[in-house]
Amino acid sequence: MKDLLFTFFTKPRLKVAGEEMSFNHLEKDIIRPKFSEPRVHFALNCASRSCPPLNPEPFRADQLDAQLEKLAVAFANSPHGVDYNPGKKTAALSAIFDWYKDDFKAAGGSVAFINKRHNPPLPNDTKITYQDYDWSLNEAR
Repeated sequence: MKDLLFTFFTKPRLKVAGEEMSFNHLEKDIIRPKFSEPRVHFALNCASRSCPPLNPEPFRADQLDAQLEKLAVAFANSPHGVDYNPGKKTAALSAIFDWYKDDFKAAGGSVAFINKRHNPPLPNDTKITYQDYDWSLNEAR
């Protein structure tokens, strides 16, 4: 499944400003570098089970900040984003926070980004691990 998804995202499938490009190119070479906005990881979606849920509404320029924040808060408070066990003082974070850790640096790192949104914030002595990524289609959700 991962290979099928990878191919879907790496072949040119859309035209932006007259340029044919892949979804990967749009995300990695245009959106992420141009906007330096870590919340895009909760809006751009590969449709796998470990991805953040699809946004049920279109993105709008006049609401984009609020929409991105809503998605980030929802993911940080879901077991797919942060599986927190207060009894064991452990948190298994989505692999997104590991793969794209550089994107979260300006926010103080992944844990600082999460703590601004997770309820309750993760205690300082929380042991952090990363979840395995489930590439199967999210159709069953």
